[in-house]
Amino acid sequence: MNYRYYSENYDAEIFELKYENVFSTRKINNPRSRFTKRVFDVILSLLMLIFIAPWFFLIVSIVIMIDSKGSPFFIQKRTGRDRKTFLCIKFRTMEINKEADRLQVQKDDKRITRVGKYLREFHIDELPQIINVLAGQMSIVGPRPHMLRHNVEFSWLSSDYHLRHQAKPGLTGLAQVRGYHGMINNKEDYINRLSSDLEYINNWTLTMDVEIFFKTTFQILFRID
Repeated sequence: MNYRYYSENYDAEIFELKYENVFSTRKINNPRSRFTKRVFDVILSLLMLIFIAPWFFLIVSIVIMIDSKGSPFFIQKRTGRDRKTFLCIKFRTMEINKEADRLQVQKDDKRITRVGKYLREFHIDELPQIINVLAGQMSIVGPRPHMLRHNVEFSWLSSDYHLRHQAKPGLTGLAQVRGYHGMINNKEDYINRLSSDLEYINNWTLTMDVEIFFKTTFQILFRID
């Protein structure tokens, strides 16, 4: 498969991704699998909303508002399954700025607040997305949702890019537990992220979701990248 890499910071480049498996969404998108995955999502998101959100979200929200002006939450359009857009909820980690819908977070980004730095380091900023999970817009595990602008740019690299939208986006995913998270700024980042997303969709099982969830939890708690 041919891919064309494009970024504001890099020249366009043609390269190939060696994806050896025959791609199929049958496992993850048949009615039984969707039901099983949905039950898993609802149970986990409800447990987190009941036992974590009431006190933890309040504490984090207060700290954010003390540290910088503005709402403690950042809501942005993202692409979900079947390329339908939804409003993704996060804790705000940056000063309010006009570039939030255009620029990826850079290394040592000056827009990131003092509190935001730690929220990102421990992935706490993603936790409000359990609301998106309960609403059926996201899943606990799946390809991470990108900004709308970046979906357009990344789709230029490959006609297969939007295959990742055959599944609901997730709080975490196979790419993330493999360490492929954060900014995509070169062809290796793109290949690793997309390959992992397609591998997950192609080989989905409930066991895989459970393993990825617990691996993510372990990595966050023990700060393993």
